[in-house]
Parts: sequence; structure tokens; C-alpha cells
Amino acid sequence: MRFLHEKNRAILSEMVRTDFKVRYQGSALGYLWSLLKPLAIFSIMYIVFTVVWPVAKGVPHYEVYLLLGIMLWNFFTEATILGASSIVSHGSLIRKINIPRYLIVIASTVSALINLGLSLVVVFVFALLSRVQFDWHLLTLIPVLLELFIFTLGVAFLLATLYVKFRDISYIWEILLQAGMYGSAIIFPLVSVSPSLQKWFFLNPMVQIIQDARYALLHSPEVLTIWSSNAGPRLTIFPFAVIALICIVGSVYFKKKSKYFAENV
Repeated sequence: MRFLHEKNRAILSEMVRTDFKVRYQGSALGYLWSLLKPLAIFSIMYIVFTVVWPVAKGVPHYEVYLLLGIMLWNFFTEATILGASSIVSHGSLIRKINIPRYLIVIASTVSALINLGLSLVVVFVFALLSRVQFDWHLLTLIPVLLELFIFTLGVAFLLATLYVKFRDISYIWEILLQAGMYGSAIIFPLVSVSPSLQKWFFLNPMVQIIQDARYALLHSPEVLTIWSSNAGPRLTIFPFAVIALICIVGSVYFKKKSKYFAENV
């Protein structure tokens, strides 16, 4: 078992490296695009929502608040879109070589995770320039990022399995992601929403994850989390229950259908 584990780890490492090479092949700026794209989106949103249409008056370090939300959402978007098409895009490999199918999906998610790691360096630089005072709450960012990775992987497994048979799933998912961005409090602070509506945003697990990450970095009362909202005990555990359910359903469904992938890709 130990040898098999090491072998799979080597395969995963090689797949991640190959993914990076193929993705940025022929690009003049190469890997820099993984940072430039979210930074460009951040710049546009920051100007619009602080100058043209100010929505974050009174929110300290809003630039860090906004940038962190964009980076986390960008990871979720990138990882799930890549994960959805990962099995089909590696169809020739699946037909020729007998490798664990789940490694293909994990490789696409890990590739996006590396980009997130680079992006977080930029976030911390912005935080230092904005004179954010770090404290022990910053350590809670680690389990939040782990939760994000697990949730994203569960979604990627589910989408990858569905995409093998239903190619329209990619278009549907892109629409849902676009809608989800505006419903995940990426731009506006949740404290600006009516108190009677605040708790319902946390039905979306990404809201809970992003808000917890922001609180870990900024530790500000203006960053509303599911723990500081007026959500009851049942609503408090809801996003975690959704994440657990998606991970279980995604992995079980993927395992059940993976034996037929070679016939359908």
C-alpha cells in the first residue's frame, strides 16, 4: 500500500506540472496571468465600488476585504471549471493507461490551489501595506482554506462525472458561478444588508467560507460571520452539512461511474 501511495503521488505531481505547462504554453507572461487576471478584476471592482458607487463606507481595509474575496472565489471558479472538464480532456490518457481516475480531478484542483497560494501572497502584501494588525485569529485561516479545498474538490468530482455524459453542464455551471459571485457577498459587506436577510446568505457555503477567511485576516466586527450573525443553531451547521453532503455524493457518484469513463470520453 505504501508503494501504491507513493506511485500515485508521483503521478499526481507529474500531472500538476503538465497542467501548468499546457495552460500557459505560448503565453508571453506565463504564470503571471494567474495573478494578473484576479488583480485586474479587483482593480475594476475597487474603483467602481469605492468611487463610482461606494458600497463599503465604514468598512476598514476594504481593499483587503475585497481582494481576499475575489481570490477565494477565483480559486473556486477555476478549480471547478477545470475539474468539470478534467476527465474528458484526459480521455486519450484514460483509454491508454490504467491510472486512478480520481487523480485527474485532484490534479486540476491542486493546480488551482497553487495559484491560490500565489494569490494569497499578494493579499498579505496588500494587508501589510494597509497596515492590517495581525493576531492569533490569522491561524484560523488554515482550517478555513482546508474547508474550501474539500468543498471545491467535492464539487469538482460531481461536475466531472456529470460532464462525461452531459456536456451542457459546463454552460450551466458557468451561469451559476456568475450568479453565485453576486450572491456570495464578494463585493458588498454583509453588515450593509438588512439584519433579517443576513443569515440567509449563509445558506451558501461559500459565504461562510469567505466571511470566515476575511475575519481571520482582518479580525474586524464589520466582517459578519455565521458565528456573529443572528443565525440559529440549525442554520449555523447548515453550510457544513451541505459541504459534507456534496463531498459524499460527489465522491461516491464519481467512484460508481468511473469504470465507464473510458467508454464515454
